[in-house]
Amino acid sequence: MPDIVVMFFLLGVVAGLLKSDLSIPKAAYDTLSLLLMLTIGLKGGMGLHGNLTWSLLPEMLLVMGLGALIPLVLFPLLRRLLHLSLADSASISAHYGSVSAGTFAVALAYVEGRQLIAGPEVTLYLVLLELPAIMVGLALFRHFDKSSEATHSRISLLHETLTNRGVVLLAGGVLIGYLYGPLDGAPVTDLFTGAFKAVLALFLLEMGLTAAETLRPLPFKHWRLLAFACLAPSVLACVGIAAGLVLELPIGSTLILASLTASASYIAAPAAIRAAIPQANIGLAMLASLGFTFPFNVIIGIPLYHQLIVMLSA
Repeated sequence: MPDIVVMFFLLGVVAGLLKSDLSIPKAAYDTLSLLLMLTIGLKGGMGLHGNLTWSLLPEMLLVMGLGALIPLVLFPLLRRLLHLSLADSASISAHYGSVSAGTFAVALAYVEGRQLIAGPEVTLYLVLLELPAIMVGLALFRHFDKSSEATHSRISLLHETLTNRGVVLLAGGVLIGYLYGPLDGAPVTDLFTGAFKAVLALFLLEMGLTAAETLRPLPFKHWRLLAFACLAPSVLACVGIAAGLVLELPIGSTLILASLTASASYIAAPAAIRAAIPQANIGLAMLASLGFTFPFNVIIGIPLYHQLIVMLSA
C-alpha cells in the first residue's frame, strides 16, 4: 500500500476527473502551502542544530552544481527533440532543474515512515537546487534572446528569486529551527511538526484536484512533452542517486536527493518565469510538472528509486 498521504492525492485526482464540486478555497491552499514549507524548514533547521559543520560543504556544492547542470542539459534537448520555442525551452528546463516542495514532503514522509537514515541537511537541498536552476534557466533565455523584453538586470533577477515566498519560508524556517533547536523551540515547533502529515494530506488533495484539471481534456497535441514528463523523472533520479553514492550519503538522504532531482517545480519556478519570461507558456510547464511528473513521483517513483538505491548499495 502507498503512504496514506498519497491516497489523498489520488482522491483529488479521481474527484477532479469525475468533475466533482469538491474544491479547496485559494486562501486555504495558500495557508496549507505556507505551513508545509515553513514546517519543512523548521524540521531541517532543528536537525541541523548542533550538527552544522564544514564537512557538509562538498555535499552542498555538489547539490548546487546539479541545480545548475540539469537545466543546461535539458535546454538543448527541449529545443531540438521536442521542438519547443526558446521561451518554453528555457521555462521547462528551469522548472525541471528546480524542485517540488510537495515531492520533497512526500519523500520525507516516506523516509520517516520507513525509518531510513537521512541527514538533517536534506532540507537545504530544496534551496540549493532551486535557486541555481531558476537562475540558469533565465540566463539561457537571455543569452539566446536579444529582444528588449529580456533586459532585466541580474540584480532584479536575483531579488525576484531570493524573495520568492517558498525560498523565504524555507530559509527562514531553517534559520529559526537551527537557532532554537528541538528543545527551546518546542512550544511552537511541536505544533507544526506534529501536524506535518495532516497538512501534507490536505495539500496533496488540492494537488490532485489541480492535476486532474490539467489533464481534462488530455492535450494529445503535446504528446512529445507528455512523453518527456513521464520519462524525465526516472532519468533525472539516476543523477541524484549517482550523486548520493559518490558522496556516500545514507539511503534516506540519497532517496530524498533522487526524488528532488526527479521532480519539477510548480510553485517557485512558475512565479519567477512568469515575471521574467512573459512569452513562456506557463500552462505547458504546469501540465508537464503537475499533470504527469508529480503524480509519477509520488505514486510510483519514490518507492522505485528506493529499490534502486538498495540494489546499488548492496
